[in-house]
Amino acid sequence: MATPAPPPISPPGSAPRRGGIELPTIREVPLTAPLAWLAAGWRDLWRCGWLSLVHGLALAAFGALLLALARDRFWLLAGAFSGFLVVAPVLATSLYALSRALEQGEPVGVATIFKTWTRWQHSRYAVRGGYWSMVRFGLLLSLAGTGWVLTSAALVTLLAPAPVNTPQDFLQHVVLARSGYLFELWLTLGGLMAAPLFASSVVSMPLLLDRRVDVLQAVLTSWQTVLTNPLPMALWAALIMGLTLLGMATALVGLIVVMPWLGHASWHAYRALVDASRLTERLPPVEVA
Repeated sequence: MATPAPPPISPPGSAPRRGGIELPTIREVPLTAPLAWLAAGWRDLWRCGWLSLVHGLALAAFGALLLALARDRFWLLAGAFSGFLVVAPVLATSLYALSRALEQGEPVGVATIFKTWTRWQHSRYAVRGGYWSMVRFGLLLSLAGTGWVLTSAALVTLLAPAPVNTPQDFLQHVVLARSGYLFELWLTLGGLMAAPLFASSVVSMPLLLDRRVDVLQAVLTSWQTVLTNPLPMALWAALIMGLTLLGMATALVGLIVVMPWLGHASWHAYRALVDASRLTERLPPVEVA
């Protein structure tokens, strides 16, 4: 039997390819790199001031609304708050744009945020790598988040030995239940969903904002980033989870600072991990993208 030919080697100066799809170069970073991203994100947070904090205020207000609507239905609230982490990369899009503008020495203001969220309207739907790629990716994450909320609610309501209506009920009948393995099952399913979603989205949205790539390119790049830097990315995931839980534990007030901080830091994570210089830069559309 003939020996299969090795895959073609990309010529010097060309971008790496996976299955014929052009991907940017992924850099290896040290384990402590996430701490540098947090430091850079902290600087951007205070350079942008209220422009960043208003994002955190809006997210905290949304969390308060969830608390009010699901006050006596904690089985729903637990899934909603954990599902929030799934769509967070989309909600932070304008924070990436603010950090990008600071990096390029451009002025930042309300116009930066407004243009970030409205440019897709001037793009043709079928253009490969257009602004609609960001919309598609956002919809995919939203569907994944909704799926987890429904899964979490079904698990708790169907398998809990007693109704779960308050945080105390969740602690007593799910976390500290003497029989069954509901909490372990809840955590396992959440982890099985969260891990691939984190790997698919950790640099995807910043890349989609920065370069003319489609959703598949962005997701493959994100996976390659995690596979190239497993330990730093595990630490980054733990820091994101820990800081978010800290923000929630302060009656959501801490989210006003934590969420924009993590958004800006995520931009610096993307810049440190991904060398996208060979890919076409995403420039503002005039009328069509």
